[in-house]
Amino acid sequence: MHRRHFVRGLGVALAAGPVAAPAVRAQGTWPDKPVKVIVPYGAGGGTDIMARPWMEQLSQALGQQFVIENRGGASGMIGTEAVAKSAPDGYTLLFTPNNTLDILPLLKKVPYDPLKGFDPIGRVGDMLCGFAVNPAVGIKTFADLLAYAKKNPGKLAYGSSGLATATHLRLEMLKWKAGIDILHVPYRGGADALTDVLANNAQMMNESSSLPHVRAGKLTMLNINHVARSPEFPDLPTLTELGYTGSDVPIWFSLWAPAGTPKEIREKIAAKLVELGKGQDLAKRISQAGYVPLVQTLDGLTKHLADNTKINQDLIKAANIKLE
Repeated sequence: MHRRHFVRGLGVALAAGPVAAPAVRAQGTWPDKPVKVIVPYGAGGGTDIMARPWMEQLSQALGQQFVIENRGGASGMIGTEAVAKSAPDGYTLLFTPNNTLDILPLLKKVPYDPLKGFDPIGRVGDMLCGFAVNPAVGIKTFADLLAYAKKNPGKLAYGSSGLATATHLRLEMLKWKAGIDILHVPYRGGADALTDVLANNAQMMNESSSLPHVRAGKLTMLNINHVARSPEFPDLPTLTELGYTGSDVPIWFSLWAPAGTPKEIREKIAAKLVELGKGQDLAKRISQAGYVPLVQTLDGLTKHLADNTKINQDLIKAANIKLE
């Protein structure tokens, strides 16, 4: 009887052995095929612009292609949900601005858990831009914007990346703090909003995709939504300098994996992010695109998300921001 149990147990162990071994090897050899990186907004928008230089560098550093898949819609919810439901094997990742995780879930029900549905890899930079307007409106300064909006309530149209995005919240914070009325027009992404603002179908926006057109004189930027002025636009004041403390609504970008992804894989990517973040070429490309480059990994990123969620929750409650 004992011998039969021993043989049976040995047979089970031998059967399990070949199954368990590849999983161990998979972590050690990762990546041994291309990695899909879902950007939950359309091509050409701010998130896409930020993601591409990082993914190009990771592809070179790790010897496999990190292929961007733009899956926009529902203010970033569709692409974010797709990653949350993907296999936690390191071959599907999420590159996203913070709003899919610390703003959107505060304003509407989402089909994923923003704090438990993803494992952190790294924060890679903050957006450095401000409110930009079509010159045809005749607004040249932030004071002009406020005066025009007060005199013409609801006449200015503001294009954002979508409902419950950080760029949407930036407008709502301005409306609340300044006591003005500006029409919000949500788009599928920043690139779509930019098209209409350039055509003056909408008059203003707050997206990094506007910066090339600010440089070319096709749009006029009025301020900087950040803790410090932009080195590229040193004459533009921050909102704090203009008297609107706590109104910036920071926009930051990060890389995540589905919950349960082996820590060894995430640490491997995070280490490369730290290494690549020190490179001058990458830093230059990111800065030219309108971002402040930085790297924050694993535990630091988890805390950053939790802290920002609490800040945004308090702001949304104070401003009584709701989705219609």
